[in-house]
Amino acid sequence: MCQAKTVTLWRPTGPQELALVEASGWRSWPPRLLEQPIFYPVLNEDYAIRIARDWNVPASGVGYVTRFEIDAAFVARYPVQPAGGRTILELWVPAEELDEFNRHIVGRIEVVHEFRPQSHAGASL
Repeated sequence: MCQAKTVTLWRPTGPQELALVEASGWRSWPPRLLEQPIFYPVLNEDYAIRIARDWNVPASGVGYVTRFEIDAAFVARYPVQPAGGRTILELWVPAEELDEFNRHIVGRIEVVHEFRPQSHAGASL
């Protein structure tokens, strides 16, 4: 049996979104809000850590970094978007395509870091 190739993506998130991911059995991302036309997972862990620590913690008191695998052939349809630097790279998934995106996640979404105020290094889980 041939196994599909996957790509590892990361997603910085706050507690509300993470609760919805948990409610899905750690299998999918929740629908976007009206003011969120794009779902943007990121391509490297360091960038996800910076967002979770520097943006999610001040905004909601805690920031998480999640990691997940997605079918490489499917995700190739989304061009890599530079967001401010050589290693600051995202995929922009239109909100209306998120259900299909979720169907191509391989395995479970997992939390790999948690940040709270005063935890500059973060906790790896």
